[in-house]
Amino acid sequence: MRISDLYEHDIHAWTQQTSQLLRQHRFHELDIGHLVEELETMSRRDRQELISRLKILLGHLLKWQYQPQHRSSSWRGFILEQRLRIRDLLQDSPSLKPFLAEAANAAYADGAKLASKETGLPLAQLPDALPYALDPLLDDDWFPGDA
Repeated sequence: MRISDLYEHDIHAWTQQTSQLLRQHRFHELDIGHLVEELETMSRRDRQELISRLKILLGHLLKWQYQPQHRSSSWRGFILEQRLRIRDLLQDSPSLKPFLAEAANAAYADGAKLASKETGLPLAQLPDALPYALDPLLDDDWFPGDA
């Protein structure tokens, strides 16, 4: 089976075969079109993961700020977990760092929806735009509303 056909039938086998061809410097046998497509998909996936993690983080920060009576150590732990995962992603892909501000702004609306649904607060009670500076978002010791 040709490698380009393999891509359509068994993506895992295709990646294994492509890796082997690259290691053996058999570049003329590569399925360049699908290889480029997969590399672009990897890049989008990292950006999407960053936005997804920020949605969850922002939702929990809003819950923390707007429902102080419900704060708990599990909320604190959940916020820390998202921060750690975001930092891991940025460490693995430092080129995402310049995208962080854009990602946080893109994530905010859905983060606010999550907070609204989980708390019962009307969405209109939450800020329309990202209310937090970028620097403290990943600071383990920063929580909105804390003195």
